[in-house]
Amino acid sequence: MIKELTQRPYKKEIRKVEGIPIDKEWEKPISFTRIKEDLSRSSDIVFRNFILRGKEEIPCVLGVVDGLVDKHLLDSYVLRVIMVDAINDPAFRAITMDTIHDRLLELFTPANEVKKVSRMGEAIDAMLSGDAVLFIEESQEALVISARGWENRGVTAPQNESSIRGPKEGFNETLRTNTSLLRRRIKHPSLRLVSMKIGDLSKTDVVIAYIENVARADVVAEVLRRIGRIQINGVISGDILEELIEDHPYSPFPQVYNTERPDIVASDLLEGRVAIIVDGTPSVLIVPVTMAKFMQVNEDYYERAMIVVLIRSVRYWGAFIAVLAPSLYIAVTTFHQELIPTSLALSISAGRDAVPFSALGEALLMLLALEILQEAGLRLPKPIGQTIGIVGALIIGDAAVKASLISPIMVIVIGLTAVSSYTIPSYDLAMGIRLIRLPLMILAGTMGFFGLGVGLYLVLIHVLGLRSFGTPYLSPIAPLRIRAFLQDTFVRAPWWASRKIPELVDTHDPKSGGKK
Repeated sequence: MIKELTQRPYKKEIRKVEGIPIDKEWEKPISFTRIKEDLSRSSDIVFRNFILRGKEEIPCVLGVVDGLVDKHLLDSYVLRVIMVDAINDPAFRAITMDTIHDRLLELFTPANEVKKVSRMGEAIDAMLSGDAVLFIEESQEALVISARGWENRGVTAPQNESSIRGPKEGFNETLRTNTSLLRRRIKHPSLRLVSMKIGDLSKTDVVIAYIENVARADVVAEVLRRIGRIQINGVISGDILEELIEDHPYSPFPQVYNTERPDIVASDLLEGRVAIIVDGTPSVLIVPVTMAKFMQVNEDYYERAMIVVLIRSVRYWGAFIAVLAPSLYIAVTTFHQELIPTSLALSISAGRDAVPFSALGEALLMLLALEILQEAGLRLPKPIGQTIGIVGALIIGDAAVKASLISPIMVIVIGLTAVSSYTIPSYDLAMGIRLIRLPLMILAGTMGFFGLGVGLYLVLIHVLGLRSFGTPYLSPIAPLRIRAFLQDTFVRAPWWASRKIPELVDTHDPKSGGKK
């Protein structure tokens, strides 16, 4: 499909999916009687009747949704025009039904945005989105006046992606606030924001952001195609959209990156990626991505390159320990005791002397207890959740060791595994690693190093076959791209040596102009 999209301009895809998805019945010309019949049963939808006097008395109705409109804009730029300016305008006395819309458009010019619509779906969608809609009762056209305004959370520091030296502002739940944060960082007309609506009932606003001539045309077209073909009642958050557009839905590894930081999104756009902004969600989706992307944090780009090398190496070692530490311990103590030094073997044997379970059984019990503690700490209120670690580690863990249910060395191994998993920056990737850790432990406990090797081999084959919108998941390692590998994978090249966009995402613009 990507090859087919490459053969035609992706602007055709934009025109194909851009617009308002409405029911077939709503494609008919505007009928105020039908609209009022459909909407008047909701208490928050308000209709106000007016009489405009020109050559003849023209009845009209203003429709708004209480709570979604800015009452100041409504009073100053809508009601005042209808109740004061239209009455006092001498030219309005010659208005007829045929010319009333054009004259009202001139009177509404102080408003932010005014447009004429002729379909029922357009009028209903505008009203339910927060605009004020003026209906002329005998006309098949209506005027949509921009008057949106509702309570929203201000721009605050991201909750899940803290930064020491970076910006302290993050996305919130308002779509236009999020797009403005991107515009502040990329002040160029090539930044494209394509609006769409997803969900037959929710009509959720979605914006596709990319930089023209920097992002690959086939990637942009593929993103638009996948989102445009979604048939679902409602999209409440970006997480739903993420699951609907990823390449391999049954893979434990994430293929769509999400972030709360505008600086990261701006940087990814400059590198040729595409951002997906969903109204009501304080995080933005980024595609295409590679596994290396999930091991990077914004702080890597605000510190000096030599320090980043150390920090990233610690991060990768932490991921390695989180995946393999329990499996290696189980395999060595069960099948390969000859690899353990004598003094250490005697110490492990003494600790496990009265334990009734095998090493695999111990590890499974400890991991089950760890998962329960993590889930409990996540769901409890924050002041109470902090006590879960104390109760789990000190009280339950110490009591289990004294009761000879768990060996002390197993507590150390599982504790080291848990701490190491916290060094993985991406929560989605950490969840995937937690998922593949269990089958690796079972293979190590039943077949030793041979089983562990088979498990790792299968995981490697799976990862090599993953794609994120056509981009290999292990790029730039497989396939190997030397410049991108040395520039921003395990290490980060200094800024004076990294003026070009990495080859992780093949772009058309040879210059980057910025990083995270």
